[in-house]
Amino acid sequence: MIGSILSALAPAAGLIGLGYLLRRARFLPEEFWPGAERLAYFILLPALLIYSLATADLSNVPVARLTAALVLSMVAVAALLVALRPMLAIDGPAFTSVIQGGIRFNNYVGLTVAAGLLGAPGVALAAVANAIIVPTGNVLCILAFARYAQARTSAAQVARSIATNPLIVASAIGVALQAAGLSLPPGVDAVLRSLGQASLPIGLLCVGAAFNILAIRQGAKAAAVAAAAKFVALPLAAFVICLALDVRGSTALIAMLFQSLPTASSAYILARVLGGDAPLMAGIIALETVLAGLAIPIALLAALRWLA
Repeated sequence: MIGSILSALAPAAGLIGLGYLLRRARFLPEEFWPGAERLAYFILLPALLIYSLATADLSNVPVARLTAALVLSMVAVAALLVALRPMLAIDGPAFTSVIQGGIRFNNYVGLTVAAGLLGAPGVALAAVANAIIVPTGNVLCILAFARYAQARTSAAQVARSIATNPLIVASAIGVALQAAGLSLPPGVDAVLRSLGQASLPIGLLCVGAAFNILAIRQGAKAAAVAAAAKFVALPLAAFVICLALDVRGSTALIAMLFQSLPTASSAYILARVLGGDAPLMAGIIALETVLAGLAIPIALLAALRWLA
């Protein structure tokens, strides 16, 4: 079983490592990476979400219980961090980075590992998980920026950020097609499938390209708190809720996978744009990317042992 988990993690780790080496070797022009990130985030990953959600067979998936397990665990950890904030001795912008590090996740790693573990059904389940936690995570993080960031965000800006997020829009389209029982038009399904297949390798190469090991030194205490929230509190909360709601099998495996992923590389951009602590965010991303190699197998083994 450990071999299966490591085999599922290997493609993600290999592509991240390759992205890191390509950028450090300057094999591609520096201008390539921002464009590739934009392509993956605005076009390729949304295409994958629409296709996977629209075509998934969800007849045996306990969507309501999966939603509860994912949303409740994220809200619980966010509330825990807010309660602990007076003891952290960090300013508001730094706290927004801790929140992002504690509850946001890297879509590309999650989808790649899900595909390695379960094949096409795993991608479909992962798309459902994305549809649940992308809006939840964005709402919680943007609310944190509105309350704690250096540049306060208005309610209208919060609503606009959520409504125009490409992953939220794509998830909404996929869910609407699934709920209405509508098929993707001939030709469109093939285009979306092809774009979606390109999203994971390109996305993971960009994750590796953005990795900066030196950034780990920035705000070590706050980064450690974020990592503890991400790799201890969040998987533990998800595990307890899965047990309580009797979420089992592949569904529980995906829930535990997504609640033990490192935070998204795009969290740095959000911190920079919305008045957070961008250097600290870079350190948290680097630290969690390293620790995820240990945290993800532990979470998956727990799911396979007690939630099968």
